Amino acid sequence: MPVLTVILIIWLLIINAVAFAMFGIDKRRARNKAWRLSERALFLPAILGGSLGALCGMHLFRHKTKHWYFRYGLPLLLLIHLGLGLWLAGVIR
Repeated sequence: MPVLTVILIIWLLIINAVAFAMFGIDKRRARNKAWRLSERALFLPAILGGSLGALCGMHLFRHKTKHWYFRYGLPLLLLIHLGLGLWLAGVIR
C-alpha cells in the first residue's frame, strides 16, 4: 500500500475521532452550563475530513440536530468527501 494512502487513512481515522469527541464534549458542556465550543470549531474537523465522525456524534449525542446548517451541512460534507474519495480512487472520472 502506498505511503500516502496509509497517511490518508490514519488522518481520516484521527480527524473523525476528534470530530466525534468534540460533539460529545460540547454536549456535556451544554448540560453542565459550562464554556462551550463554537459552532465554527465543531465544523472545522468535519470540513477537514471528519464529516462522518461529526455526523455520528451529532446523532448519537443528539447535539445540534435542530440547526439546519448542521442537519444539512454535515451530510452534504459527507457526500462531498465520499465523492472526492471515489475520484481519488479512480472510480469516478
